[in-house]
Amino acid sequence: MRINYIYHSGFLIETKDCYYIFDYYKKKLPVLKRDKPVLVFCSHAHSDHYNPEVFSMLARQEIRHVTGILAKDISLRSYPEGVEIVRVTFHSHYELPCGTQVDTLQSTDAGVAFLVKCSEGIFYHGGDLNDWVWPGESPQYNRQMTGSYRHEIDLLKDLLKGASVDAAFLPLDPRQEEDYASGILYFLKKISVKKVYPMHYWDKPETIARFLREYPEYHSVIQR
Repeated sequence: MRINYIYHSGFLIETKDCYYIFDYYKKKLPVLKRDKPVLVFCSHAHSDHYNPEVFSMLARQEIRHVTGILAKDISLRSYPEGVEIVRVTFHSHYELPCGTQVDTLQSTDAGVAFLVKCSEGIFYHGGDLNDWVWPGESPQYNRQMTGSYRHEIDLLKDLLKGASVDAAFLPLDPRQEEDYASGILYFLKKISVKKVYPMHYWDKPETIARFLREYPEYHSVIQR
């Protein structure tokens, strides 16, 4: 399994049988093999997570087999022509090409998060599922947010049935100020994971360095 960071929350994963693209926003895609199927996951409709231009880029590369896995909040009007689309909602299971199995969680913002199982391992893309505690919100709102987030991560643990996640892609957003790490810390506490790829840090990679300074025990897990 090869993992390439694209930008923001966007990643490309290559296995022997398939490519997986998650939450493409912008920047160039690498040149892909035309005959290898591509599964394009979009967790929700926000413009920094769903840009239909990704399908145009794949068409220009003449990729033969493309499937879009789009959260149901994404407008039908923005769907690409000639591409098979699987519309997904939260707390559901899907069987996809290349022997791929997907379970979804409910985001605490919009859309879904993805737990993906394939022949080469298990990976998780959180989309905007995070503990979105904000300094300007009421204590009641923030308590509800934390409870909702932890509920979904506990469901994820149940879905895994003791298995480890090979790669997890998790928000680490500096806009949350002192609460920037609350979501990722709970995830690391509850889920057995081999590698974590922080994302959604808004062109501030120093956020990862801050996390590693404050929580050096995770140096072997956090990828930069």
